[in-house]
Amino acid sequence: MSAHGTPIPMTAERSGPLKGQAHVPGDKSISHRSLILGAMAVGETRVSGLLEGQDVLDTATAMRAFGAEVTDHGAGVWTVNGVGVGGFSEPGNVIDCGNSGTGVRLLMGAMATSPIVATFTGDTSLNKRPMARVTDPLALFGTQAFGRSGGRLPMTILGATDPVPVRYTVPVPSAQVKSAVLLAGLNAPGETVVIEREATRDHSERMLAGFGAEISTEVTDEGRVITLKGRPELKPQTIVVPRDPSSAAFPVCAALIVEGSDVLVPNIGLNPTRAGLFTTLQEMGADLVFENLREEGGEPVADLRARFSPDLKGIEVPPDRAASMIDEYPVLSVVAANAQGRTVMRGVKELRVKESDRIDAMASGLRLNGVTVEDGPDWWIVEGRGQGEVPGGAQVQSHLDHRIAMSFLILGMASKRPVSVDDGSPIATSFPIFEPLMEALGAHIKRDEA
Repeated sequence: MSAHGTPIPMTAERSGPLKGQAHVPGDKSISHRSLILGAMAVGETRVSGLLEGQDVLDTATAMRAFGAEVTDHGAGVWTVNGVGVGGFSEPGNVIDCGNSGTGVRLLMGAMATSPIVATFTGDTSLNKRPMARVTDPLALFGTQAFGRSGGRLPMTILGATDPVPVRYTVPVPSAQVKSAVLLAGLNAPGETVVIEREATRDHSERMLAGFGAEISTEVTDEGRVITLKGRPELKPQTIVVPRDPSSAAFPVCAALIVEGSDVLVPNIGLNPTRAGLFTTLQEMGADLVFENLREEGGEPVADLRARFSPDLKGIEVPPDRAASMIDEYPVLSVVAANAQGRTVMRGVKELRVKESDRIDAMASGLRLNGVTVEDGPDWWIVEGRGQGEVPGGAQVQSHLDHRIAMSFLILGMASKRPVSVDDGSPIATSFPIFEPLMEALGAHIKRDEA
């Protein structure tokens, strides 16, 4: 059974040309951070274009529990009246983060250096995910964590009473871990330093600077060294959230593999730490054009046009690109299945500990639909069958993972036979308008009787 309620089996069948504009939701990463940093500022932060998926709504609820005043004004416009750095109050109840690994890890960091106690839980999927990657560095500040075996939720965090600054090298590329440490460093004295050997998405650094934190980044022999001066007074901001490139990946990839398609996705965030998928698709021969390049809220933005690309070729994706497209590998594998030749993806062990084991979930589902896949601990290879030559016809498990569910529905739009997922309900966590948006473009998606 779905942790989101009654399972919603869904099926996508071969589509005619996809045409029109795809107004995808606001960026999830920026939406989470705007609510959290707004709550840590003094005064009113105004956010427009907020992603109103369940993951972000759960973060909004959490910020209210920590004492901030969070108001939904409709049409994606929200305000946050913050309590200042170190001003969180102790929640009266357990904080339920639903399906959101990003939300829970950032929240743990934000409260870790305040002298309060908070207990976090989530849905069945989130409660299986490891939290030690965050709680271990937070312990260096003086924070204590008590959870289930393997460092899993539900988990109680005892914030540090007398936090100390930290110098921490992130062992595995992870924007969530980096961001949690930086958020904890806000209420620690002195300078907190985070070192990452491979650059990950830098929304936290950009937004911290925008809110007035003293933060700097330097590239050294150690890697990317980020230094944050603790205990600033963050200033409220007006934030326009660009549209989410991870959500845009689905209509874009569908357009590339469905014959005759021409889709425009307006106002897409093109932060270089997030845009690896689009670079990879272009290397495969995708017809992608960036129009109206501009900057909004400190983030590069463009309108992205994707057209049917019948001559896609398999490539070897550079491992050092993984951090900039880690969430997009599932739908990339769908494009790879419709390309000619092998697509090799290495350095992606992070996929093993996402909402599901995404390598296993995609490999198993692709095999059921007639695609040859090899996989190992941190790699997988998809043997392309060529445009429109994927047999399809199978039902696959979504494993309570929104990106797995959407990826296989995209596969069905270009396969010979329909492709089904056992439960599409998790899609609401990140892309609540996925079905009507894709159907408006011309896709055929139906909900099946459970």
